[in-house]
Amino acid sequence: MQLRTRALESILLEKGYIDPAALDVLIETYEKKIGPRNGAQVVAKAWVDPKFRKWLFEDGTAAIGSLGFGGRSGNHLVALENTPSVHNMVVCTLCSCYPWAVLGLPPLWYKSAPYRSRTVADPRGVLRDFGLELPKDTEIRVWDSTAELRYLVVPMRPAGTDGWNEDKLADLVTRDSMIGTGLPKQPKDLK
Repeated sequence: MQLRTRALESILLEKGYIDPAALDVLIETYEKKIGPRNGAQVVAKAWVDPKFRKWLFEDGTAAIGSLGFGGRSGNHLVALENTPSVHNMVVCTLCSCYPWAVLGLPPLWYKSAPYRSRTVADPRGVLRDFGLELPKDTEIRVWDSTAELRYLVVPMRPAGTDGWNEDKLADLVTRDSMIGTGLPKQPKDLK
C-alpha cells in the first residue's frame, strides 16, 4: 500500500496536479491538529476539571465542541468512562465509523474485518492481541459506532500524576486508550 501511495504521489507531483507544500500541510493537519492529540486534550481536561468531566459524560458532543473539536464525524459523540470495574471498547461492525475530529485518521486494524467481528465475539481475546490483559472480574463493554453516533473512551488517569497540568497529562493519552484497545502511558514512559 505504501509503495502504491508513493507511486501515485510521484505521478501527481510530476504532472503538477498537487503541490508538495500543500500535501505536507494536509498530512500535518491530520497527524497533529485533527489527530489523536485533540482527543488527548479532551481526556486530560476531563482528568483535571470536574465540571468539564461531568459535562463530557452528560453531553459529549457539546463538551468536546466547546474545545473546538467536532465536525461531520464528531456531531454525535458519547464519552465512555473506564473504571477499575468496567473497561469500554469501541468498534464499528458495519464499516469503520470513527470520530476523526478527536482521534484523527483511523488505524488500518480498526477497519479490518477480523477486528470488527472478533471484538464483539471475543473482546478479551482481541485485547490480549493488543497486549492488554484485564482482570477476570473487569466487565468489558463493547460499543458499536454508527454513522450517527461515535464514541470516545476516557481511560483511567494513571497513578502518580497528581498536580500535572493538562498538557503534560495529554502526553500520556494514546489513540488506543481512547478506542479501548490500550491504556494510557504511565509517567515513567515519558522519561
